[in-house]
Amino acid sequence: MKVFGIDIIRGSTRSRTIAPKYALVTVIDGKVTSEESVSLFRLMRLVHRNRPDILAVDSIQEVAPHTQDVYRFIEQLPPQTRFVSVTGGERQTGLIQVAARFNITFNRFDPYAEARAIALVASQGAGVEVIAFENETEIVVSRNRSPGKGGWSQNRYARKIHGNVLTYARDIEHELQSEGLNFWKKEFKAFGGVSRVVFHVREKREEVRIPTSKGGDVQVRISGKRLERIQFRPLTTRPRYLIVGIDPGTTVGIAALDLNGELMKVHSSRQMNMSDVIEFLYEIGKPIIIATDVSPMPFSVEKIRRAFQAVPYIPRQDISVETKYELAGKFGYANDHERDALTAAIEASRFWRHKFTNIFKRVPPGVDMDEIRAGIIRGQSLEQILQALRGPTRAIEVKKPDVTLDSSDERVRVLDGQVKDLRALVSDLQKDIDSLKEENRRLKGENKNLKSARTRQINVNPEIARRDLIIENLKKRIRFEEKNNKKLHKRLKRMKEVETRDSDADLQIVKVIADLSRESVRTVNERIGLKSGDVLHVRTPGVWGKNTLHDLGQAGIGAIIIGDRSASMAPEELIELSYSEELPILPGASVPVSIKGDYGSCDPDLFDEAMSIWQDGLEEFRRKQSEEMLNGIFKEYQAQREKQVRRDG
Repeated sequence: MKVFGIDIIRGSTRSRTIAPKYALVTVIDGKVTSEESVSLFRLMRLVHRNRPDILAVDSIQEVAPHTQDVYRFIEQLPPQTRFVSVTGGERQTGLIQVAARFNITFNRFDPYAEARAIALVASQGAGVEVIAFENETEIVVSRNRSPGKGGWSQNRYARKIHGNVLTYARDIEHELQSEGLNFWKKEFKAFGGVSRVVFHVREKREEVRIPTSKGGDVQVRISGKRLERIQFRPLTTRPRYLIVGIDPGTTVGIAALDLNGELMKVHSSRQMNMSDVIEFLYEIGKPIIIATDVSPMPFSVEKIRRAFQAVPYIPRQDISVETKYELAGKFGYANDHERDALTAAIEASRFWRHKFTNIFKRVPPGVDMDEIRAGIIRGQSLEQILQALRGPTRAIEVKKPDVTLDSSDERVRVLDGQVKDLRALVSDLQKDIDSLKEENRRLKGENKNLKSARTRQINVNPEIARRDLIIENLKKRIRFEEKNNKKLHKRLKRMKEVETRDSDADLQIVKVIADLSRESVRTVNERIGLKSGDVLHVRTPGVWGKNTLHDLGQAGIGAIIIGDRSASMAPEELIELSYSEELPILPGASVPVSIKGDYGSCDPDLFDEAMSIWQDGLEEFRRKQSEEMLNGIFKEYQAQREKQVRRDG
């Protein structure tokens, strides 16, 4: 593989006075072969002459400061040369961090050292390819000369040019058909032929073997179809290795870190089962460590670990809440489940980071450090990992030596049992995945049909949809009124029972109330109703107030019996308030009440006798008030008289 790595030495593509100068480093099969200083024009000539597989830069701003410049720059490159940004696309990473992943160090103040690092990491598969064109090519055949204002031979001259354009277009069409390429064309008619023909070929630019040309009466321009937005595609499709922390339960928490300890994803959900978690992790990367924050590892987490054949991490003891807040606080999380999963992943990352310290010193530059870390975690030696990476396929897997196993060895039997369990687990998981996929496909189809039917119904007659909404609201209102109607029927039934009992001349019917609070009065009124002349029974006064007694007096309540048979009298303040409000309050000892549910009864003779006693008390209360009023008037008169005498004297 041939890679060109460039870094700007001086100047800028944005400058109008100082043209950019680049340090160009050529790397072939991982070895630096040449270094030189070139201008942008010479760089493009070298690219077309040597046709490298990759042209790598630190940032695309160094060669194309604007989006339109990116399109033009990529359009000038040979079809087989890929334009790569090693620091990423929309999400940038510093060149130092990218180079550290491959154990490469450089002087960041030396443009040649940076270009060398860029070329080396690009040859290892780091970075993203900048994609500016679709898999479609546009061929435009047009006039290379203008017919001009004309003269005696104007028509003949225009007919000649347009005829040549038509001839060139037919030759290109014949060549595209012979190559078996799928295309369509658009012609612009003109006098004597065509002025322009546009071919849209549904193939990549490198698949179309028609060169761009310009000369005589006709010019041919070939270009790819531009994307509406620049896209970035990773050079390697190999998934990133992950350290995953999982917090199982009704709400599943998942946190994924890369092998450098950087947060990749944190997520929680109440609707994820084990297969959903496995699919979610497959979309992020390849878990190599599955961690938990408790000891021992929960069985559900263990099943997920087996599905990935990952290495477990279990803390020596359950991680405390204080430690969780300290570790997970700098990353941020939405709930406690994400916090616990994040803490488990961080603890696993810290545990393995200490083990890598001494090993990295023995790793040569230009080796993917993620592969080294993954091999160490799997239990391989550094020599085995490096030997595997030097192989032709640069694979991670190390060939296992031929070993003769003794079937009588206890460890062999244990491992054989584990293998069988893992195979059974994989089979069960595959069946679950197939059934879930089928269920998902079926539900998607049903959902699509329902949406289509609903959409058709709405589109056909919007008035029906509006009336359906009105009907639904009216149904809700009817249900509410039916419930209210039932309550009113029950209340009416209780009121009729009270009237029936009132007709019994042998007993005085009373209505039972919990206390003299407004809430209790409102509750009794809703249940059995209160009307003028009703007699109420309260076992104990409890909470009472002047406003409540005033309202009962205004409602015309006949009397209130307070206390049970053992109570001799009501509180003195309450009795005085009853006289002022003219609301009879009788002691329960004078009028015993038999209670049954919301109602009670008492002897009418005893009730009348107690009422007579209360009436006597009311008369005495009025007499005292009259005396107090007269004494007050007399004292006021005396005071006025004394003032008058002193004034006259």
